[in-house]
Amino acid sequence: MSVKTSETLTFECETGNYHTSCPISCVAWLYQKIEDSFFPVVGTKTCGYFLQNALGVMIFAEPRYAMAELEEGDISAQLNDYEESKKLCSQIIKNRNPSVIIWIGTCTTEIIKMDLEGMAPKLENEIGIPVIVARANGLDYASTQGEDTVLAAMAHRCAERDLLGDERNQTAQNRALQDSFLSPGNKEGTLEPIMNLKKNPPLVLFGSLPSIVASQLSLELKRQSIQVSGWLPAQKYNNLPLLGDGVYVCGVNPFLSRTATTLMRRRKCRLIGAPFPIGPDGTRAWIGKICSVFDIETRGLGEREEQVWESLEDYLKLVRGKSVFFMGDNLLEVSLARFLIRCGMIVYEIGIPYMDKRYQAAELAFLQNTCGNMCVPMPRIVEKPDNYNQIQRMRELQPDLAITGMAHANPLEARKINTKWSVEFTFAQIHGFTNARDILELVTRSLRRNNGLEDFGWTSLVKRENNLRM
Repeated sequence: MSVKTSETLTFECETGNYHTSCPISCVAWLYQKIEDSFFPVVGTKTCGYFLQNALGVMIFAEPRYAMAELEEGDISAQLNDYEESKKLCSQIIKNRNPSVIIWIGTCTTEIIKMDLEGMAPKLENEIGIPVIVARANGLDYASTQGEDTVLAAMAHRCAERDLLGDERNQTAQNRALQDSFLSPGNKEGTLEPIMNLKKNPPLVLFGSLPSIVASQLSLELKRQSIQVSGWLPAQKYNNLPLLGDGVYVCGVNPFLSRTATTLMRRRKCRLIGAPFPIGPDGTRAWIGKICSVFDIETRGLGEREEQVWESLEDYLKLVRGKSVFFMGDNLLEVSLARFLIRCGMIVYEIGIPYMDKRYQAAELAFLQNTCGNMCVPMPRIVEKPDNYNQIQRMRELQPDLAITGMAHANPLEARKINTKWSVEFTFAQIHGFTNARDILELVTRSLRRNNGLEDFGWTSLVKRENNLRM
């Protein structure tokens, strides 16, 4: 029996609160990515408690971030902000010797109008190393947008690409290559057949990924004869990519719309709008879009995707026909939903704290095509969802799995709805062909746990206890 599919995307907007972690949590993965950095977070005791408890950092681990705690004298303007900041920076340089200091502003710095951007240039001249300011505070929509704020600030620090210098270097390389192919005894100077000298324009990828995942994506593009010029952020601050007119940029995460806007408007780069490389289907579409922009015909990309799908068959048997409900937390929801639909799941609703339809246009179109190809109805996309209304809808729909924030996991489990923390997808390696298995490992964990309980005959007992609670 065929299922009638929706031909258009349906967007709804509710008036719910943002049930998400604070964006200052971005320092947990950014300090690991930028190996020579240090992140002072300027805020109150509450910010410090969040970083210490939510991220589970132990003292002896010596992470490259710290809490610059505001006291009464700071808030009441009795202390000199610049002098206090200078003392902290001097102490950081003495103890850790970073190549760059990235100040993270919080809600409190916004409320008391602390001029971090005004202090940074003077401070940078005195201490002799770059000082970058990023206001990754709780006024954002989702925790992942803290990274977006930091990368947008770093984009201003990337050096300008020298167009004339690039042309001169390319001409010199072409001449040297042609000279190397001259036949030794050829008096006429006729060239032997030589390789194609065409080189793809500079390509910069933006988004913080573990080094091994970034290398995998770069290698996949290299197999298509595309050379990646650089990543934003780079592992070392001094290795930031060159930006400017003629540089193509492409994002790897759906929550980097502010960075994309900065790269286009301020640095005059050309954005490649592509689905994001999450899942085998998304990775193939991402690589294919970049190849099409550079007028390169893909080679073996379809076979590569099919091999990955075949390797996932043991997980696909568990998820086919199962239903999932996204409550909304980290802005990865649309990409994950598209991948799970391709795996054979039914997505009832995609809740998302914020939707930039321009930046995610290619992903939304890909979601629509995936639903059509899989003959399933389009899920509802609800921006800024009201959690009370969502719970009522879940009671009616009874999904097999809810992907939600940590605050709602236990209450939903008590109501016989399997859950998975959305924050786990934020920290897991989910990009590229080889990491699709990790996504399904997370998605199926609770389903496999219940199957194990059924083998022991415990499921009926758990259901009886839950019915008594209801």
